[in-house]
Amino acid sequence: MLNEREIESCYLGQFIPVHYHHNMLMDQNRMHGFKSAIDYAVRPGAKVLELGGGTGVLSWFAAAKAAKVYCVEFNPDMVREARKMLALNPNGEKVEVIHADAFEYLPPEPVDVVICEMIHVAMLREKQVEVIESFKRRYLERFGGPLPVFLPEAVIMAVQPLQQEYDFEGFYAPIVQFQETQAVYPGTVEMAHPAVYNIIDFSQPCQLSYAWQGKFVVERTGEINAMRFVTKNVLAVVQERGTTIDWLNHYMTLPLAVPVKVREGDVLEVSFQYRAGGSIPSLEASLKAELVFEAAAQPLVKMPAFA
Repeated sequence: MLNEREIESCYLGQFIPVHYHHNMLMDQNRMHGFKSAIDYAVRPGAKVLELGGGTGVLSWFAAAKAAKVYCVEFNPDMVREARKMLALNPNGEKVEVIHADAFEYLPPEPVDVVICEMIHVAMLREKQVEVIESFKRRYLERFGGPLPVFLPEAVIMAVQPLQQEYDFEGFYAPIVQFQETQAVYPGTVEMAHPAVYNIIDFSQPCQLSYAWQGKFVVERTGEINAMRFVTKNVLAVVQERGTTIDWLNHYMTLPLAVPVKVREGDVLEVSFQYRAGGSIPSLEASLKAELVFEAAAQPLVKMPAFA
């Protein structure tokens, strides 16, 4: 029988199917970004912990330099998968795959780097923030400071109004959509610039709930019927070069319950609230947009004539 946490984990995505992890291996942007960031963050001889190891690939990246890697995975299917995959690769013996709950596990010794990729767009569904906050509290109680370096180091979240096409061969269906960040979608029209609504720095205490209210100046006439959520993961800050190694999640587009017709120059106010690790419908239910300024409704001001 599953306990309450395991039931919630299955629903929210902690038990991601094996084939989904295989798809992640084929995501070149994700793989290259994490490999580069781990190569930068892990020093020779370091001790590394990965929370939520999946296939073990990120732990394997760390094993190229690390003396020891602890790879924690809660899903027994993935534990078997990771052990099988690591056995096929050089340095795989430096990774210890541990069947344990990331909410409860602590390594037997202090570590230098913690890798955790339980990341969904807008930090929904998966437990990235809650897992890391729990880990920091328990780690400090056992080992004291300083905390390890976390990878990702930070997350930047933004939102953007869209006019989104919901016609599927004549079938109208306002559904949640996930889109590649580097692809062009003719049915997606950006109606204003994106606005950042939250920045998470994992080296600092992190909030578990987000509430935002902000305004957008509309850039073109049409109908705003969706909001795009953008999640940029700052995997590592390369201080020597003043740059970052980043990875963008797929864009997530949520339909608005009540579309808003707009003209260029109008001001749209958007609000929402949700909890980190919560469901997508919980964010959808709180998402609201309304006009607070109509440019076309303003009277024309006559300019004085010049002689």
